[in-house]
Amino acid sequence: MRHNIKTVVFPVAGLGTRFLPATKASPKEMLPVVDKPLIQYAAEEAVAAGAELLVFVTARNKGSISCHFDRAVELEQALHAKGDAHMADWVGSILPSRVSCAYVHQHAPLGLGHAVLCAEHLVGDDPFAVILPDDLIHTGRAPGCLEQMCARFRELECSLVAVEDVPPERTGSYGIVAAEPSGPRISEMTGIVEKPEPAAAPSTLGVVGRYLFTPAIFDHLRRTGRGSGGEIQLTDAISDLLDEESVVAYRFQGKRYDCGDKLGYLRATVEYALRHPQLGEAFAQFLDTASWQDIVRESQTRPQAA
Repeated sequence: MRHNIKTVVFPVAGLGTRFLPATKASPKEMLPVVDKPLIQYAAEEAVAAGAELLVFVTARNKGSISCHFDRAVELEQALHAKGDAHMADWVGSILPSRVSCAYVHQHAPLGLGHAVLCAEHLVGDDPFAVILPDDLIHTGRAPGCLEQMCARFRELECSLVAVEDVPPERTGSYGIVAAEPSGPRISEMTGIVEKPEPAAAPSTLGVVGRYLFTPAIFDHLRRTGRGSGGEIQLTDAISDLLDEESVVAYRFQGKRYDCGDKLGYLRATVEYALRHPQLGEAFAQFLDTASWQDIVRESQTRPQAA
């Protein structure tokens, strides 16, 4: 089995309904966190882990994703003409030359499992990774989350899913794993349940948007019927995969922001702005001097929007 992960799949066909009307015509994956869209953070994480092929599973109204990763020669020329060579070089090299992009259309909203299956012909018979751009993970000076998982894959030679502890009352929003600790940050999975009620959850270990699979997952995705929500659930295929090979739950090193949620997205924006090398200090000063109580009082007296 190949030990290096060369292909990463990005399921980006979702409608982004939690961010309407902003996402009516623009993909939620293109929402910016400070000065980069979510999809770029995800792509950069994949590239840092050694990816050479990025596969985007898209739908209608997602054309700006491919435009973002394509060259914009007119923009580069305009920036050079203005004397901004640094920015011209930056927008002209968002991805290294060794990295290729491919786009696959998901014709019907049949779930995350179906989206991954749409990429099978491009993945082939090699292990591959899946990144959900909604989950933005900051790891500081540590390697990126996917890079951490790739290192473990080279040791363990089995599929991995990234997990973190979630509040017990929130288990109904996650795939929840049953697992036995087997080493630092890793647990051997014995089961996985899609969005269980707290009383039925086998643990509080919730799956977040990073997966690393052997190609055997595709056999199970093809056989998996529609599950929760009438969709082909990736969770169900993982559960079936457990019957034939090991799957490891990996507690990644880093902080996750749920950018599919408005509050999580706002938290990410504020904290990434504070870490920004050019903006961080000025933004911190603004936060120190802003009259937050006045803003809160003003918002409490305004009629609430529908």
